[in-house]
Amino acid sequence: MGKHIPGYDNNNEPIIDVNDDTTPLLYFNQVFLQRGQSHRYRLDGYESAVVLAGGTCNITVGDQVFENVGVRKNVWDGNPAAVYVPVGMEVQITGSCERADVLIAGGRYEEQLRPFEVKPEHSDQVQYGSDDTKTHRKIKHILGQANADNRGRLLVSELFTVGAGGWSGFPPHKHDAERPPQETRYEEVYQFRFNPDQGFGAQFLYEHEDDFGPIYHIKNRSTIAIDKGYHPCVAAPGYEMYYFTIIAGERSKSLIQYFDPHHEYQVHTIPGIKDMIAKFK
Repeated sequence: MGKHIPGYDNNNEPIIDVNDDTTPLLYFNQVFLQRGQSHRYRLDGYESAVVLAGGTCNITVGDQVFENVGVRKNVWDGNPAAVYVPVGMEVQITGSCERADVLIAGGRYEEQLRPFEVKPEHSDQVQYGSDDTKTHRKIKHILGQANADNRGRLLVSELFTVGAGGWSGFPPHKHDAERPPQETRYEEVYQFRFNPDQGFGAQFLYEHEDDFGPIYHIKNRSTIAIDKGYHPCVAAPGYEMYYFTIIAGERSKSLIQYFDPHHEYQVHTIPGIKDMIAKFK
């Protein structure tokens, strides 16, 4: 159930490729580009988003050019910039700074839509939880509710634990069964980063409310692929945790989370969590 891929030099090759054996609905690549260096790709059957984790790029989608996408130095430095890429379209990403850090998120979809840019000032943000409950978190939605009419079933976000240490994905929830209105089936891929980068945390995965584990030791640039089950995670004290989140639905455009019945009552006690849930729908 699920898998952990430790950080490694992927040479701009997909970390989660199309038709992955764990999360076939998803695609994930991490690309580093020097000034003038280009990366090209085309995904048949998958819509995607090119997200600037750091640096600046020019991005061509079909015959449309998006210039100087990205303004921040790294994920801790400001809001994300991105370009939406429709199913089956040719993409060229060209670095226009000393070193661009690019994250490519894909989700299976059938219809070819139109490219568009998500500027840093357009990221849809929500902050919830509290220091007292060890759940203080900020989410920056890149593909989400605000652009639902222009995308398919792909949701892309950046999530941050606010402060040093604390829980995320809590109360534990899952979305592995298509049974609306209680739950919809979405697969999920994360890439984690820590500040300072020697930080670490733990990713829990369990299929049934009374199961144990597995639990993965996550470090900087760990990738987690989740096909089913509950999946809370936690950052060690003294470290800020970021994770790039790719979620794609099998049939529904609305993500409906089902909370572990043992802990569901905390949906009603953690400040602001209902606003967070609404933003994913």
